[in-house]
Amino acid sequence: MFSRRGGLQLARLAASQRVQQSTASRLKSILRPNDVTHETDSYGIPAHPTWSVNDLLSSYPQPTIPPSTLKRLHELSALIPPEEGTLAHAKLTQGLEGLVRLVEAVKLVDTSEVEIWAEGKGIKLDAAMDTPDDSVSGQALLKHSSRTRDGFYVVDADKRRI
Repeated sequence: MFSRRGGLQLARLAASQRVQQSTASRLKSILRPNDVTHETDSYGIPAHPTWSVNDLLSSYPQPTIPPSTLKRLHELSALIPPEEGTLAHAKLTQGLEGLVRLVEAVKLVDTSEVEIWAEGKGIKLDAAMDTPDDSVSGQALLKHSSRTRDGFYVVDADKRRI
C-alpha cells in the first residue's frame, strides 16, 4: 500500500510523463518537413505569421461594456472619460471589450495539471546581466523629475477629487 506522499509522487511522475509524451508527439507533428504549408526562411522561421490572437479569440463571444461602466472606470482612475457617442469613446470601448475578451479566454485555459514550483526552485534570473553597468534606475531617476514628494513622482491628475 502506498503512503499518501508516495501516491502523490507517483501521480506527479505519471503526469510528467504524459506531458513529455504529448509534447514529443506534438513536436514530431510540427517538425515533419512534408507537412510544411507555409513559406519559411533558410532557418525554418515562417516568413509570415501562421496564426493571430484575433483568429484564436474569434470563437469567444464579444463582451459589451455599457457607457456607465466605462465612466465608472474613468472615475476610479481619476481620468476624464471621452464624451459618449464620439469616435474616441467608441474606440476606447472596443479596445476594452477586446481586453475583457482576452482575459476571459485566458481564464478558460485548463491548468488542472499545472504544478506550481516550490519556493526557491525555478528559473534563476540574474538582473545584473540584464542591465548595463552605466544605466540609471530607482531613486537616482527622481533627481531628474521637476516635482517629487517623499521619494515619489508628483503627477497632476486630469480631474481633482473633492
